Amino acid sequence: MSATIMFDLDGTLVDSLPDIAAAANRTLGDIGVAPLPESTIKQFVGNGLQKLVERMIRHHDLPIERHGELTKLTLAHYSAASSKKTIPYPGVPQALTELRDMGCVLGVCTNKPESPARHILEALDLAHHFEAVVGGDTLPVRKPDPAHLEASFNAVTPTGPRLYVGDSEVDAETARRANVPFLLFSEGYRKTPVEEIPHSFSYDDTHKLPELVIEALQGLGKTA
Repeated sequence: MSATIMFDLDGTLVDSLPDIAAAANRTLGDIGVAPLPESTIKQFVGNGLQKLVERMIRHHDLPIERHGELTKLTLAHYSAASSKKTIPYPGVPQALTELRDMGCVLGVCTNKPESPARHILEALDLAHHFEAVVGGDTLPVRKPDPAHLEASFNAVTPTGPRLYVGDSEVDAETARRANVPFLLFSEGYRKTPVEEIPHSFSYDDTHKLPELVIEALQGLGKTA
């Protein structure tokens, strides 16, 4: 039972918050501003690097005119150490292998810039699972614009129904706009309760994902 499945990256496949927070705080240190706790920076994650830096600026009441400068600085810090503390969530390598063995085609649709996204996947030995990686700077648009997800699906060899797997409100909205069933990983970077995030299925352990995909596909078959 196969499908074409797109995955978000941060908070879905990998826990990258420590490296994101470290890069953000290095930038703040460079300009003489107090660092932020990871719990605060976690609230800034989900809409891409540019939005994260904008939220960081507003949090510290810095001049918004510095946005371009600080975005470049944060990206440089992050690119220099994007996989130092980042790890896959438990069960991710096994689940991806099982899904591919089922005949599923996999890709990544992330708001993270494409270059560090690819570096992380390579560093964590996950890249070989994916036919395509479409980042937040690959196109003129990014999630929750459905064109970002649509382009990701179009970048792979299609097989079976389409599914999207993510962890956040942004991912849920992207799937809704694209009219694609959404599987929610509940242990990522979401900011609201699971029941308030539209989804077809949710899971808290990635070991369960292949079984959940089968259940989702069976449900789609019944409604086809």
